[in-house]
Amino acid sequence: MTMPMTTTKGCEMRVSGLLHYGLQVPDLSRAGQFYEDFGLTLSERGSALAVRCAGQELDRTLLTEGPDKRLHHVAFAVSPGGLPGMQRQMEGLGVRLEDTPPAGPEGGLWLRDPDGNLVTVQEQSPLPAVPAAAPPMNVPGDHRRIDVARWVDADAPTRPRRLGHVLVFCSDVPRSERFYSRVLGLGVSDRVPGVVTFMNCGPGDHHVFGLVQSTHAGLHHSSWEVASVDEMVLGARNLADRGSRLGWGLGRHTFGSNFFHYIRDPWGSWVEYFLDMDQITENWTPRDWHDVPSAVWCPVRPDEFTHNLEPVQ
Repeated sequence: MTMPMTTTKGCEMRVSGLLHYGLQVPDLSRAGQFYEDFGLTLSERGSALAVRCAGQELDRTLLTEGPDKRLHHVAFAVSPGGLPGMQRQMEGLGVRLEDTPPAGPEGGLWLRDPDGNLVTVQEQSPLPAVPAAAPPMNVPGDHRRIDVARWVDADAPTRPRRLGHVLVFCSDVPRSERFYSRVLGLGVSDRVPGVVTFMNCGPGDHHVFGLVQSTHAGLHHSSWEVASVDEMVLGARNLADRGSRLGWGLGRHTFGSNFFHYIRDPWGSWVEYFLDMDQITENWTPRDWHDVPSAVWCPVRPDEFTHNLEPVQ
């Protein structure tokens, strides 16, 4: 079954991108070390830790300390000057706006999705990823690397360039899909009905956000773009050497088509390196899929991959 690219009927405005996510963790120091080992940089934000990609002046994760691990919020961007229009749209839909919560970034609009997850919309100009030149590759009939030994430079440190997408657990995928479509203007890219929905902000990445069916809310995974397959594998190996033993990869996904390598953080959320994501335009035709595996090729997927370990709110 095919669908229009977006499901934003009646929605005049849409968010322009994913900004960051907030995560409460039991041990801030341990979480900071994990993200540094993953290849990201840290800075203090009062009692919180801000996680950034090297060379990019934008917080991508906000870590706060609390009694258990749980998703604190998800932040989306709207272009400068767009916040009043977004507020009018939300109020017209009967959305109840909230005050900025403790440990949340100031300003913007704050609301809750149907599962009670905090969502914020902040004014932010688009910020492209730190560019990376693709390493030349030799393929049959097209040899681009001559008299250069690729392995000599294939062990550079893993440095994610940007946060690409976040997937969250929800108790009712169709209900949450309707909320994010109507309120934030996210479009549907592809879905497995009742199981998972991938959503976009218009032309660009196949998905910047997604919904995974579960018994309750929580963070499923965050995904970070790197420059090469070598970075993905070496980054995952580095984390495994430091104690993060459970992972899944290397593989290529179906939805989005990207290469992936996952590793689990100390409290059960997955963190993904990705590369080669499908880029879509308004001409993209979403589909409902059935009996499609989550990867074209990969190692055996861990049974725990879709387990939601966050406490019920």
